[in-house]
Amino acid sequence: MAHVHDRPLSPHLQIWRWHVTMLASIAHRASGVALYAGVIGIAIWLLALAHGGEALAAINTLLASLPGMVGLYVLIAAFGYHLCNGLRHLFWDAGKGFKPATANLTAWLALAAGVIGAPVAVYVLRHWG
Repeated sequence: MAHVHDRPLSPHLQIWRWHVTMLASIAHRASGVALYAGVIGIAIWLLALAHGGEALAAINTLLASLPGMVGLYVLIAAFGYHLCNGLRHLFWDAGKGFKPATANLTAWLALAAGVIGAPVAVYVLRHWG
């Protein structure tokens, strides 16, 4: 009978060589957490909107501050990335895109969508109307 200590250990972050698909997987989870927090923030803003007055003014002041704008920017970037990476996962569910070169390319494209898409979205929103 083998002892527990004789079994090999599973690979972990100190053993794995970093690559873009690993980064995409971790970023997908992180963006999901950011979106979850963003939904809570939107719910708080909607409650303040319904209450009006000082509550709404306080929330709007926070959102107009530098930390508020950075938070909104991160939320937009997380949304864009999570959406594109989710589409990537849908293709995987259909059995497409598993070749390493394709997986690497789509991971880079999803990451670029979050990084590049967020400033474009902010620009469009600021200049809309």
